[in-house]
Amino acid sequence: MYDVVVVGAGPAGSAAARECAQKGLLTLCIEEHGTVGYPVQCAGLLSNAAFDECRVSDRSVLNRVSGVRVVSEKGGDLLIDAKAPRAYVVDRGALDREMAQAAADDGAEFRLKTAVYGVQGTTLLTRGVHGHEEIPFNILIAADGPRSTIGRLFGMERARVFLAGIQADVPYECDPRFVELYPDASPEFFGWAIPTAHGRVRIGLCGQTKVPERFAAFVKKFSPNCTHLVTGTLPLGLMPRTYGQRTLFVGDAAGFAKPTSGGGVYTGIRSARHAAAVAVAACGQGRSDDATLADYERRWREDIGRELELGFRIFMMRQKMAPDEIGALVRVLNDPAILPTIVQYGDMDRPGVLVKKLMQNRAMLPCLGPIIKTGLRSLFW
Repeated sequence: MYDVVVVGAGPAGSAAARECAQKGLLTLCIEEHGTVGYPVQCAGLLSNAAFDECRVSDRSVLNRVSGVRVVSEKGGDLLIDAKAPRAYVVDRGALDREMAQAAADDGAEFRLKTAVYGVQGTTLLTRGVHGHEEIPFNILIAADGPRSTIGRLFGMERARVFLAGIQADVPYECDPRFVELYPDASPEFFGWAIPTAHGRVRIGLCGQTKVPERFAAFVKKFSPNCTHLVTGTLPLGLMPRTYGQRTLFVGDAAGFAKPTSGGGVYTGIRSARHAAAVAVAACGQGRSDDATLADYERRWREDIGRELELGFRIFMMRQKMAPDEIGALVRVLNDPAILPTIVQYGDMDRPGVLVKKLMQNRAMLPCLGPIIKTGLRSLFW
């Protein structure tokens, strides 16, 4: 019997497997695809903190960016430049494989081309390159993405919102120091252009409606040619309960993607580390009941729960904002009295401090109406 079986070998799954194996647990990580890291369904933009959480070399790094340019049809351009690298642009396939290799080096077993189709008590039912197998486990860590098979099998209530995304690499000359965001490209979220190298960018957007049509119009701003076109699903809003039936749900399987940016590596790995710590404790005690596993939810809520709640409220506020309101917000944020605050306190992973600082700035008064209506102030006062 395995102490821990991890389903999914993305960053969250590999991080959980590595932590468990390092602590001496007999650990198996199952991945349905034949190669770790593919298909790539991520923009590959990681904050400094997110990249540090991966605990890998810089072999997957394609570029480093120091700021962002927000391009609004109604508000003009807003340039935020930290004058120092704030984020990594990575090859996600290479990053995922290095994380999986590190977990294997620390003792985790990996089984590729293997998919879960059932759970019977403490036995995982799989099929794949090794045929049908019955794999006994003590603790299960579900890191199997937004369409989580484990979540469906257990009838777990899922994330509150799912967005569809499309992304492509295109030839385009731009300043490699800055990511560009286009709020008007998708009314439910935004579009992005991430420089991977001189003359190449990743173009993409997420939304709930007319995503292919909006992407087709958006990509024309950059180039008629594209390579490596991919689609994906982005879960926003955490599932109401992230544990149960000997299982801990981490990463996108639990809806840990950040509602403000869509990034899920930082929060996914943070959740995975908490899950691994609880799995180690549970195995040490010889327990796997819900009362024991509930400590996982307490841990991640104390760590990142408040930030994720704030992020989801900001996401809901964004749904109610028309292009004119977005443009007005961009113009207000472009105020020289506000820009230094954004540079100093801006954090891709933990936006709470910046939001509070902005709400305390008198220059933000014209934009406080939507903020008050969505209840953001209640998180601070």
